Amino acid sequence: MASGGSMDEKGLEDAAILLMSLGEEEAAEVFKHLGPKEVQRLGETIARMKSVTRERLETVINKFDTVAQDHNMLVNDTDEYVKSVLRKALGEDKANLLIDRILQGSDVTGIESLKWMDAASVAELLRNEHPQIVAAIIVHLENDQAADILKLLTERQRNEVLVRVATLDGIQPTALKDLNEVMSKVLAGGDRMKKANLGGVKSAAEILNMLGSAIETSVLDFVRENDNDLAQKIMDNMFTFDDLTNLDDKGIQALMKEVQSESLVIALKGATPELREKILKNMSSRAAETLREDLESRGPVRLSEVEAEQKEMLKIVRRLADEGQIMLSGGGDEQFV
Repeated sequence: MASGGSMDEKGLEDAAILLMSLGEEEAAEVFKHLGPKEVQRLGETIARMKSVTRERLETVINKFDTVAQDHNMLVNDTDEYVKSVLRKALGEDKANLLIDRILQGSDVTGIESLKWMDAASVAELLRNEHPQIVAAIIVHLENDQAADILKLLTERQRNEVLVRVATLDGIQPTALKDLNEVMSKVLAGGDRMKKANLGGVKSAAEILNMLGSAIETSVLDFVRENDNDLAQKIMDNMFTFDDLTNLDDKGIQALMKEVQSESLVIALKGATPELREKILKNMSSRAAETLREDLESRGPVRLSEVEAEQKEMLKIVRRLADEGQIMLSGGGDEQFV
């Protein structure tokens, strides 16, 4: 619906409206022909569109009809057409030298599959490959995805890959074909190679949150005896700064009485808009206005400072919870934070 390689906001919305008007089956067929970024952006646009006026819908459909009429299929099999024309124009030998090079873009299905994977999974696949192979693969990916992958490699491998990218002068069609076949075979076992995002400190903390304070204390004491740092990490994840949004108004007000205004400003620099608004609405209008002004006038703050102040606020939350002034309901019969 939008011209060129990328879609502007209106083009995205038009495309989303058109897809929604087609119905699930037809829309699914369209999605099969789109790249990962297009699928993601269109999916996000569809998800946030709640209603469309009849006038807008008619405009989009009419626009699509016009565009569709301007694009007629001239040749049924474009690959065969190119081969035939080149052979007639240049002769068999010269044509064959060019044909693979021209059509090689359609023969990278294995490498193209990497575009649908997250950077960590691709980095894991490429970690033990020669830098020349990694370079040949990542030049087929979007620059931002390639950068995210390189960040996850060792410094030495990253440097060697970038040098080879910079000195890469095209890829021979036969080499590309071999590389693509290798990647296709590797990806055939992709489900086995990609770790499921399960377990970890956060999972342990979320499970503990549902068990009640008596079991929580017992488990954390046991963990602390063996690994004090791990126990602290679990505690840090049991109630994060963003979880303050779950406090009721009374809890927020109790917390505000204990927090210095300077600490609050720094901590809120890294807060979600939702949490900021929740805190502001639980302050007097004068105090809220002052806090808004302080947040706007305060320049950039180091992330380490923000996190430090947020941790101090969480310590206050835990103390208030122990005193019974703040409660969040969890599983079991207990109240806990």
